[in-house]
Amino acid sequence: MSKEIEDHRLFNHSHNQPFAEVLAQHVSRRDVMRGGLGLAAASMLGFGGAAQALAGEQAKTPLTLAFEAVRGSRTDAIVVPEGYVAQVLVPWGTPLQTGQEWQAEQPMTPERQAISVGMHHDGMAGFALDADNASRRFVLALNNEYIDQDALWAPQGGPTNAEAGARPADESRTEINAHGVTIVEVEKDASGQWSHVANSPYNRRFTSATVMDLAGPVAGSDYVKTQFSPDGTQTRGTNNNCGNGVTPWGTYIACEENWPDIFVNRGERFQDDARIGIPTDKSRYGWDTSAGDATEQNGEFARFDITPRGERAEDDYRNEARTFGYQVEVDPYSGARAVKRTALGRFRHEGCWLGKLEAGKPIVYYSGHDARNEYVYKYVSDAAWDPADANRPGVEYDRLAIGSKYMDNGTLYVARFHADGSGEWLPLTPNAKTQDGRMLAAALGLAENDLAGIIINTCDAADLMGATPMDRPEWATVDPASGEVYLTLTNNTQRSEEGSDATFTNDGSELAQPGVGFATAPANAANPRANNEAGHVIRWRESRLPNAFTWEVFVFGAAADDADNHSGLNEMNQFASPDGLWFDEREGGQGILWIQTDNGYEGVTEHTNDQLLAVVPQGLEDIRGTGPVINSSNQQQLKRFAVGPNGCEVTGIFATPDKTALFINIQHPGNWPADANALVQDATAAASGQVRPRAATVVIQKRDGGPVGV
Repeated sequence: MSKEIEDHRLFNHSHNQPFAEVLAQHVSRRDVMRGGLGLAAASMLGFGGAAQALAGEQAKTPLTLAFEAVRGSRTDAIVVPEGYVAQVLVPWGTPLQTGQEWQAEQPMTPERQAISVGMHHDGMAGFALDADNASRRFVLALNNEYIDQDALWAPQGGPTNAEAGARPADESRTEINAHGVTIVEVEKDASGQWSHVANSPYNRRFTSATVMDLAGPVAGSDYVKTQFSPDGTQTRGTNNNCGNGVTPWGTYIACEENWPDIFVNRGERFQDDARIGIPTDKSRYGWDTSAGDATEQNGEFARFDITPRGERAEDDYRNEARTFGYQVEVDPYSGARAVKRTALGRFRHEGCWLGKLEAGKPIVYYSGHDARNEYVYKYVSDAAWDPADANRPGVEYDRLAIGSKYMDNGTLYVARFHADGSGEWLPLTPNAKTQDGRMLAAALGLAENDLAGIIINTCDAADLMGATPMDRPEWATVDPASGEVYLTLTNNTQRSEEGSDATFTNDGSELAQPGVGFATAPANAANPRANNEAGHVIRWRESRLPNAFTWEVFVFGAAADDADNHSGLNEMNQFASPDGLWFDEREGGQGILWIQTDNGYEGVTEHTNDQLLAVVPQGLEDIRGTGPVINSSNQQQLKRFAVGPNGCEVTGIFATPDKTALFINIQHPGNWPADANALVQDATAAASGQVRPRAATVVIQKRDGGPVGV
């Protein structure tokens, strides 16, 4: 989630022991806990066969980062290491069809935006069109998280009635069409330059108005019946898609994150509306104020005001917000309708990260609820993975049917972290026992077997089960060889001192109350720092024991001169607010962990803009003692690879299969790219004056054409 649209309100009012408190206790036990300390520790922590694996890793020559770390930068340009180039690709407004051009002063209309690349790029992935050319030509799927109204409406001096009054219908439509997902074919020419393929049959947009199907436990239930879909099987749009996911059968997952603020409810709220944070006074963009316009069709604007008005749910849009907050599966190869997979829970999804894939075992996905003092979730499919379902590029078949097989039936879990470095996954099922011994469905006031109700009330269900409140769980990534999971905890200024009393949202006094969440939560072992402005990264490994895992802190963010610089960072790798994360698998079971930032911590922002860092986890030396995996003895192996332009967040990341091109996104830049008219240009050039800023994808390559990073 971008700090630009971060919702600073707190909705978790539970008394559950927060991760910071767990982590504070855990750090003091670190010499017992360090999974990387050696074979005995690995065995003790339930890492199972990790002893042999560790022995093998220790004997292997580790992958080495072969670039000179770049210094911090505060300019209107991308900075990359010596020997690398970076180019702009598919910035906002790029026409997907021929016959359209982008101009710096181009006014945007609903029609133009619907066939152009959306705004504020975030998570993304590439999908091969054939095996032989996968590193030169593929379909790019990317999220368009939110909008910059000043940039969008620059030709007219800004949006109309942004703060009060009725928004013009076409302005609302344009903004709606600037959100969602962009699917676009890209290719590399003989000179190594990338561009999009206009008029490709794969090019399409999914916006906040696109009709989508609902699937899984919630689909067809009374919870999601609306005037638009009286049978509760469809909705319109996907919004605030931040992190992403990919499936082994070749589909893209767009994750609905900061979506509650596009709605408003000025009447009586459902408990899930209150818990998830639906506003009661004003929606973020005021699309609901366009309702009643003479051109409005089928309640296209009225649906954003979910105040109950009719006798039945089918008479109004009281349930519209309940059709949001899901993982959205998109087939990038076909024109099929996108599907919202409700079995994976309903909250502010930051991502959808595939666990270790093994034939004959269930599919696993991890996701964080990106808000202060919220939770980490895991979904486990009922169906076991069949390699015959793996993606077949260039072959036409129903990939979404395979998605239904794995993603519509399974169990959703929420994480509890313990101070001794262990953890457990708590099932969110109707008959699960809450902390006080009640059945979960009964504790939520639901019918005995109401799984749909559990999903609708995911956050309250997690409260009641005793999950650990975290410091804004953001992106995760999985080492496909070891199965280790890395997770960014970006920051939490609503984290109080260890042992202090929690406070609660919505005037609540305890977490067991419906619609109540944490407002502030005391530090715990996994979230050890009160007023955690710099954030940290944790990692865990699933245990052989049922629903159990072991965890540790991987690295703490900090300014170099901070008193709590537990990882010993220096001027060349200091960072804060880790956000994007990707494990870049290389040969021999090794890989590079890439860390991206979305920082607002002054201790670091005064030295550098947001950045991209790299480290080889397998190459970190084993140092016995307390503290995180990255510490003062080995921190030099964490290296800054790139810095973004002023005002931006660095987000979204993947590489071509041959690792010669690394793709990242630059979101909400202040004055970049340099050429306001060009679609393809040098990303390292700074503008000579003020330009209309455009989020864009950036491709980073070595001048010699070799693999990136090594």
